[in-house]
Amino acid sequence: MRNDLHPSVFIPPRAQRGAVLYVALIMLILLALIGITAMQVAGLQERMSSNYRAVNLAFQNAEALARTAECNIEDMENRVAMRCEQVVTAADISETCGVDAGAWVDQQDFPAVPTPNVRKIDQCIAGESNIAMGVGPVGEVSPISIYQITAYQTDMPGDGETPTSAAAIDSVFKL
Repeated sequence: MRNDLHPSVFIPPRAQRGAVLYVALIMLILLALIGITAMQVAGLQERMSSNYRAVNLAFQNAEALARTAECNIEDMENRVAMRCEQVVTAADISETCGVDAGAWVDQQDFPAVPTPNVRKIDQCIAGESNIAMGVGPVGEVSPISIYQITAYQTDMPGDGETPTSAAAIDSVFKL
């Protein structure tokens, strides 16, 4: 009777070399390295999505501030009661030409949430010409009211938390 045909036959230790043990250990090390790399990639993606969310929130907050300022200006021009939260008063509106919105944004303090910068620029534009930056008042005043609104906001306005991102929007509002 042959010993290699029966499954319960014991092979003596001198015939075993232990190659399976080495292969299993190498496979275990490779799987551990793949797992560590996957965890690092997942952590990086989580941080990237968090940063994207913060930037998007800051942009949306700046846009909301600009739209609220437009609402305030429209109510002031139409001489009606304020329909929305008041962020702009008549005293806040400047009538200077040639002010750079980018320079105003650069002067803003990151954690502070300022009011929007509003300029009435219809005197800087002749009729329905290009708005551009206007270096000074022109002779013929535009028959419509035109405002430049620059809004700066962070991702955590007034929440008591430390903001991580800020955004600015510069728009022209024509009544």
